[in-house]
Amino acid sequence: MKKVFKLLVFVGVITFSLNVNIFAQDSTATGGTTDSAATTTETPVTATATEEAAPAEEKTFHQVLKEKFIEGDPIWMTPVLICLILGLAIAIERVITLNLATTNTGKLLKNVESALDNGGIEAAREATAATKGPVASIFTQGLLRYSEGIDMVEKSIVSYGSVEMGKLERGLVWISLFIALAPMLGFLGTVVGMIQAFDTIEAAGDISPSLVAGGIKVALLTTVAGLIVAIILQVLYNYCVSKIDAIVNQMEDASISVIDILVKHKVKKG
Repeated sequence: MKKVFKLLVFVGVITFSLNVNIFAQDSTATGGTTDSAATTTETPVTATATEEAAPAEEKTFHQVLKEKFIEGDPIWMTPVLICLILGLAIAIERVITLNLATTNTGKLLKNVESALDNGGIEAAREATAATKGPVASIFTQGLLRYSEGIDMVEKSIVSYGSVEMGKLERGLVWISLFIALAPMLGFLGTVVGMIQAFDTIEAAGDISPSLVAGGIKVALLTTVAGLIVAIILQVLYNYCVSKIDAIVNQMEDASISVIDILVKHKVKKG
């Protein structure tokens, strides 16, 4: 899964680099359009006729995002975008890992019981070792201590269950960090933008509605971006937590069942 995580981060970085280049090209193109517009002011009648003839093209969602990114100031929007890329990479890796960790415990218990009846402890251990997932791993650890008694089997299962739970929760702390960090970065950009807006008002010496509204709009874009990132990552974080809870419940139920199976096997053998 580390390879999957590295691949996701690599794709995110490449996408981010391409978007930055596109933003720079759009800014240059906007400047060029302004210059050409100034040049064509000599023939206002022709320009007006052309504008009336050509219908206004609707902007795509991607184009709107690029414009809002530039309006919100890339200096403050870029950290929020980095939080989104890294948070999504970790969250997707966790979602894939947790889905692969899900085990059909009913089928596994039947295989263990059948292996115990036909081949004994060694056959049961081979059956659990051939199955992937945390439930099968704790079964294997318990079967390794079977010769030391049922009490040791139970203690081994409980101890190794805590280890497997720690593996399942790996990476969630980083997702929670980006959930908290993205809105704070957005608020920071907003505060700085508001300060810049008031500086502009002070320099102009006049509180113009257009001047105030424009500065506030640009300042609030960073907060909107931070909140959107936090909402997306929060949904994925809650999904991962619910998935971990379901797997832990499976582990606890299956542990009780496998101990009962081992007790019955020991009674039959005795």
